[in-house]
Amino acid sequence: MKADKHNKTRQALYFFFPPMLKKLICFNSIKMHPFHPSSLPLQTPHTHTHTHSLSLSLFSLNMANLVTSFMLWLCLISYAYTTIHAAPEWPRGRSTRFYDFKIQTMTVNKLCTSKQIVTVNNMFPGPVVYAQQGDRLIVKVSNESPYNATIHWHGVRQILSCWFDGPSYITQCPIQPGQTFTYEFTLVGQKGTFFWHAHVSWLRATVYGALVVYPKPGVPYPFKYPYEEHIVILGEYWLQDIVQLERQVVASGGGPPPANAYTINGHPGPNYNCSANDVYKIDVVPGKTYLLRLINAGLNMENFFAIANHKLTIVEADAEYTKPFTTDRVMLGPGQTMIVLVTADQTIGKYSMAMGPYASGQNVAFQNISAIAYFQYVGAMPNSLSLPARLPSFNDNLAVKTVMDGLRGLNTSNVPKEIDTNLFLTIGMNVNKCRSKTPQQNCQGLNNGTMAASMNNISFIKPTVSVLEAYYKGIDGFFTDNFPGAPFRFYDFVNGAPNNAPNDTSSMNGTRVKVLEYGTRVQMILQDTGTVTTENHPIHLHGYSFYVVGYGAGNYNPQTANLNLVDPPYMNTIGVPVGGWAAIRFVADNPGVWFMHCHLDIHQSWGLGTVFIVKNGKGHLETLPHPPADLPRC
Repeated sequence: MKADKHNKTRQALYFFFPPMLKKLICFNSIKMHPFHPSSLPLQTPHTHTHTHSLSLSLFSLNMANLVTSFMLWLCLISYAYTTIHAAPEWPRGRSTRFYDFKIQTMTVNKLCTSKQIVTVNNMFPGPVVYAQQGDRLIVKVSNESPYNATIHWHGVRQILSCWFDGPSYITQCPIQPGQTFTYEFTLVGQKGTFFWHAHVSWLRATVYGALVVYPKPGVPYPFKYPYEEHIVILGEYWLQDIVQLERQVVASGGGPPPANAYTINGHPGPNYNCSANDVYKIDVVPGKTYLLRLINAGLNMENFFAIANHKLTIVEADAEYTKPFTTDRVMLGPGQTMIVLVTADQTIGKYSMAMGPYASGQNVAFQNISAIAYFQYVGAMPNSLSLPARLPSFNDNLAVKTVMDGLRGLNTSNVPKEIDTNLFLTIGMNVNKCRSKTPQQNCQGLNNGTMAASMNNISFIKPTVSVLEAYYKGIDGFFTDNFPGAPFRFYDFVNGAPNNAPNDTSSMNGTRVKVLEYGTRVQMILQDTGTVTTENHPIHLHGYSFYVVGYGAGNYNPQTANLNLVDPPYMNTIGVPVGGWAAIRFVADNPGVWFMHCHLDIHQSWGLGTVFIVKNGKGHLETLPHPPADLPRC
């Protein structure tokens, strides 16, 4: 009991001290404070909140710890004085929430097959992390699986907390089996629907979960308060061990097999073998409006989503409010999130919620069986047939464009009007010549080549230590700062791309980064190319959200491009249109090392990504802090 009091005191003190003083305090193991959505108020999640009142805890220390208590009080008073006289304040967080993640294997039975998958806390999908805007999150991750692991907090901007962003070999080395790492960051100025996922190999196929951040207390939604909310996570499921599958696919030089099933909250639904009862269901009351937090945690496929006979009103995209837009269906690429409002305004019955493929690339294998869940009215017969949802055809580019056209940002007063740096990045596929002595095993790409992907024709190669650590410590030899800000040559990227694979379709390899000065106002053109195939690419930028000020078909032309600087959506993952372009803008005001990559994991494995290093600005609030003491080693 006495030790428990001391632990609570140390934990409370921990959050009073700036990073340079935390080494003075012993921070013991932390446990997750569980939440249950059914008992959770929509805007004020119930949780154990740690306040910064220490009087009782310090008073309870016995005489043997009197000297220690006195010294801690001195430190506390000193820090309080400097905090009062320092403006602005270090992003400490208004309250602190603890979670305990154990990455471990569990046995599941799906599609007539029993197999082991990697999960967090033996949950698939993993536990929901609840917070409020401005909260500090501390998540202790213990890797009890046989694989390397990290956790990425997708969409969280990680203001002054780049060390906890999570992509392997970019901001940290992986957490090796048997090791532990504690993620610690503040949700500065952010609210909405996020998610977390593994960022090593293809482990995120099963290691993922929702991160729901509510507005501050008393701050209303900019839409009518819904009756109830539900999290709906779209995923893909493989019968094969996913880590072994990635190794086999990359070694083969060819493309990946399609998923064995799509899933909605981990359930494939009745269209698949042995899955008649493996179905997710939402019970709804007639006349009520429901808030659905849609998250695409899929691996290699973009997806349409619809509910039979019901309209979807989009009010948030990528954790940023939008002007309401009503549609019959939406498309989410992996990494994208969305809030839609659905009113139960149909006759009492059971309606299908359907998830199907959007496959824009040519000659790419994909799963064409839809996952089904139920939107079931109270009073409907339990065994009644569900009304089918109508999804677009798998290659309906117009359906995707229609939804994107309807997205308009609600709060867009900070759109950069003037630009300091213009970047032009081509994105697309490559086929390299076979260099293997065993071509039948290793050169299964187009025309007996090996598949690759690139930005500005450079395939990104992850180093053997993290780029952030090498940058921070000034270690040479792990990256170069010569990533080009434009293609080596301009041509008709969409219709005139080289396509005599593998003779003129190869890419260069390298760990090249682009360095940006702090505060740079950036415009970036993302241009799809026709080498191998045009395709819609969901491009995700870590550490930032950006304004999508334009997009269109064909090649970007600055003379004719119609840019929206009035109410563009503010996103962190943009689907670059198939055979087209997207223009984004942001201010580089978050120092650190930030990964930008395609969120189709096969493309990331093939090298479709790059890294931006944003240099420090002036003062400690514009400076990358030192690394945490428990940062994993490679």
